[in-house]
Amino acid sequence: MLRKETSRSYQEFSDDDDDGDARPPVYYEEDPNEHLQDEEPDYGASQEDDIRESSPSVRFNKACLKNVFTVVLIFVYLVLTAVAIFLAYQTISEFMEKLNNPVMSVTYKEVDKFSPPGIALFPGNAQLLSCRHHFHDYIPPLVNPGTAQIGDCEIKKVTYFGPFTNESERTALVVRGPSDVRNKELIFMQFSQNQTEEDFSAITYMLFAKFKDLVDSANRSKFMRDCERNYSMWTFSGGFRTWVKMSLVKTSGNSSESVEFRQESTVVTFNDKRPEAERTNQLFFAVFEWRDPFIQEIRLLVTANPWSSVAILCGVFMALFKAANFAKLTIQWIIRMRKRHLRNKQRELNPITDN
Repeated sequence: MLRKETSRSYQEFSDDDDDGDARPPVYYEEDPNEHLQDEEPDYGASQEDDIRESSPSVRFNKACLKNVFTVVLIFVYLVLTAVAIFLAYQTISEFMEKLNNPVMSVTYKEVDKFSPPGIALFPGNAQLLSCRHHFHDYIPPLVNPGTAQIGDCEIKKVTYFGPFTNESERTALVVRGPSDVRNKELIFMQFSQNQTEEDFSAITYMLFAKFKDLVDSANRSKFMRDCERNYSMWTFSGGFRTWVKMSLVKTSGNSSESVEFRQESTVVTFNDKRPEAERTNQLFFAVFEWRDPFIQEIRLLVTANPWSSVAILCGVFMALFKAANFAKLTIQWIIRMRKRHLRNKQRELNPITDN
């Protein structure tokens, strides 16, 4: 009994005189070296970790890497966001531009015969002397020009009030136009007008798509008023032979279709061989013919595809979503690094506060 108490008292004395170790005394009854062998390796490893973490160079390198990586992540996020916004703006701008500026597609359709157009003439004080059909561009020599002759044209006379000046009454002679383009069918018309009261004289005319539309119309006056509102007006002068070659143009839009005529006219001087006494009446000559057997069809096409634009915008929004998710992960990583840094700093300060 005396030997055990002596050994325990010696152990307490030796623990108190240890090199500043504040650990509480440990009493061993069987093998005092067993606990020391288990604890000494852990104590040495913790000291090495503390020394490694407390090294200034290691802390500086880690801080630099963290800052550089953070800056790079933020820069990548900003670049992705800017690119996504630019693509969205560019896509919307191109779609609106294509929507407002359709592309014109021109095709030519060949036909053997045209629907007979309507040739509306406004002679005024002039008098129609003759109207005849000819073929193969052959017009026989004039016999007794300035006198009325037998004709073979289908003519309708329509009286109506003009669409722009309701007080003025207009009279139109509507002639059934040529249709056989292969045989070069043409119409030759001759007018005369007393020129004693006018210095300049001309006859106005208008072309519309189908003569049959006028014949079948229930209100011909209204039909002519609408035609004058929608079609162009031309003139041919007295003392000349005006050769008009017509071409048909159909324009198709998104919701409507329009028909118009284009023409090429050639003017030839008339050699008036009448006696001087008969030249008081000025003569007008007009020839109407189709230029070629092709109908020009113009279609306005909108090249902007809404589905492709929607697909591009979906890709842009997905890029924005990915960028936002990337930014969220970056912020979480920065917060986690900050917490780890504060925890390591607090661990370094704990031994100082305990002493």
